[in-house]
Amino acid sequence: MSIYTLGIDIGSTASKCVMLCDGREIVAKSLIAVGAGTSGPQRAIAQVLEESGKSREDMAFSLATGYGRNSMRELADQQMSELSCHARGASFLFPDVHTVVDIGGQDVKVLQIENGVMTNFVMNDKCAAGTGRFLDVMARVLEVKVEDLGTLGAQSTKNISISSTCTVFAESEVISQLSMDTDKRDIINGIHHSVASRVAGLAHRVGVRDKVVMTGGVAQNTGVVKALEEELGHIIYTSPLTQYNGALGAALFAYQKYQKEHRD
Repeated sequence: MSIYTLGIDIGSTASKCVMLCDGREIVAKSLIAVGAGTSGPQRAIAQVLEESGKSREDMAFSLATGYGRNSMRELADQQMSELSCHARGASFLFPDVHTVVDIGGQDVKVLQIENGVMTNFVMNDKCAAGTGRFLDVMARVLEVKVEDLGTLGAQSTKNISISSTCTVFAESEVISQLSMDTDKRDIINGIHHSVASRVAGLAHRVGVRDKVVMTGGVAQNTGVVKALEEELGHIIYTSPLTQYNGALGAALFAYQKYQKEHRD
């Protein structure tokens, strides 16, 4: 009989859900673009159940992680730190990973991993600099879509420095550059390097070892990935499942918890 487990990752800006079969096969996944404190988590779960044709009763174990995990006490059997879940998800996708850089909506995490287990980490959750929120603000000021930043930045022909790490001051710098008719593509490239510089500073505090994997929504921005590769001097690997990494890790832990309960 197949064992189905559910992992729910409730971030600050999005809710993700992954259903696994027997701790190996991804049956269904969903991403709702609203996070903690909204209907996002319930909608993410409902979408996965609908897509798979399963019900809540079919789930052997469900585990919640992320910023809003404690709001899921009624919907999940257990809660777990997103640090552990991101380490587990990344190790599933890249078994030989040693460093995970996770850039979410409102924080940046760098994890050190040994044999699939997190051994050290550093986190910036006090300031929006270097996060998805920072890029959202910059895209709004530049009047471009945040998903177009990577493509536009790649067309840059000149290096423009955005030196402020503070979102408010960086916004002022960008407005100043626009008033001088600086090409938006050059400004975007400067923003990507500003984010990379900030994240690299954090990463060097725990040490960076191959293989380096990047997760979180910002990993879809090729400009930030490339700039961070330059800063760290390492190739960075990403997966199409980058945004689901935390939920995947939660579903894997859910399977492990179920197995342990039924072994004991």
